[in-house]
Amino acid sequence: MKFEVSTPLGFTVRTTEDYWELLLFKHPEISGKDHEVQETLRSPNLVRRSRYEPTVHLFYLPEGDYYLCVVAKRLNAEGFVITAYITDTIKEGEQLWPTSV
Repeated sequence: MKFEVSTPLGFTVRTTEDYWELLLFKHPEISGKDHEVQETLRSPNLVRRSRYEPTVHLFYLPEGDYYLCVVAKRLNAEGFVITAYITDTIKEGEQLWPTSV
C-alpha cells in the first residue's frame, strides 16, 4: 500500500506502490508530489463529480497558477486513485465540496 487517505466526503482513497509507479510513468509532472496528492484528497479546495461516471470524483487543490487534480473512483466507503495530474482547467460536473459556495 502506498497510501490511504480519508476525504471530507466520508470515504477513504488508497493506491498501491505498483499503481503509483504506473501513474508516474503516465504523468511524470507529479513525481515527488506524493504528499501533495494525499493533501489534495485530505483537504481539497474543490471536489466535483464526473459528468460521465457518477462514482468518479475529481479533487482539486491550487498549486501556483495551476491545480493539482486527483481523480478517484468511489465504491461504497472506499475509493482508489485513478490518476493525478496538473491542470489549468477545472472540469464541469456537480460540485460536491465545499457543499455551499
